[in-house]
Amino acid sequence: MSNKSMNNQTMNSKARMQGEHAAAIAELGWFGAHKYLLLRRAVQFGLLGLFALGPLLGIWLFKGNLSASLLLDTIPFADPLVSLQMLISGHIPELSLLIGAALVILFYALAGGRVFCSWVCPVNLVTDAASWLRRKLNLPRSSELPRNLRYYLLALVLLLPLLTGNLIWEWVNPVPLVYRAVLFGSLSGLWILAAIFLLDLFIAERAWCGHLCPTGALFGFIGKWSPIKIVASKASACDNCMDCFAVCPERQVLKPALKGQNPVITSPDCTQCGRCIDVCAQRVFRYQTRFTATQAQLSKGDSTDCQSPSTTSPIRQHIAPKAENDQ
Repeated sequence: MSNKSMNNQTMNSKARMQGEHAAAIAELGWFGAHKYLLLRRAVQFGLLGLFALGPLLGIWLFKGNLSASLLLDTIPFADPLVSLQMLISGHIPELSLLIGAALVILFYALAGGRVFCSWVCPVNLVTDAASWLRRKLNLPRSSELPRNLRYYLLALVLLLPLLTGNLIWEWVNPVPLVYRAVLFGSLSGLWILAAIFLLDLFIAERAWCGHLCPTGALFGFIGKWSPIKIVASKASACDNCMDCFAVCPERQVLKPALKGQNPVITSPDCTQCGRCIDVCAQRVFRYQTRFTATQAQLSKGDSTDCQSPSTTSPIRQHIAPKAENDQ
């Protein structure tokens, strides 16, 4: 290892000892190391504010909540899971609800399904707070729940309307509970949010969003083939600091991009929150389309083939055993 590499690793180690992702702050500045986090919060609070304008000030830009809403009394939006439950229960939704669900599906099919989870869903504020406090308290890594459990819960959510004729999930769905609490002062369901916070903090890390939420499972299916992805475009620059693994809500998606042949994070589990971009002092990650990223990788591969036989990057070899437990 060169002296320069050793010096960089030593500096990064010292920076991490001084605070959370301090290396990124030192390299990119505080805003640069938090820009996507701040943008996400602006979107989440901004959307909530748009809905609140009606009940609070009588300015009805949006009517309803994230389950079903109208923009300017004209354009409908609807949660696809709500519409699907209604169809399965034997009730024919109004045409506006079906159009609203189609518009939402189209948007997230392009932007990435689980963009909803990190950029829109208000429950993300609760789970991110639990994750942050967990790191601050230096709580030990707990055993993780099976990640496919959310798909079984999604199947259960869709089975219940068939058996009962009712939308049982909507009685306890935490997403509209937040909006009801803020917009209409309905506090009866806040115990569910408290339970999610305590679950994520003390029982299992990222349990709700990463392992249980059926809404996130459905949006993962919707955005599986989204053209917009996070790409480890400079994977060879990775210094194995593990800062991205520390903040990523779905850390198992990082390893294939960092050590595999395809730098595109193609897993539908990725929420595209951008935190890996924020905290990486080496600027390994970026937003990109899967098509341009693949073309760039092919061009790079052709260039490498014309030179000496390639070997696996030592950085990628080094990160493999460290990240093995995060799958």
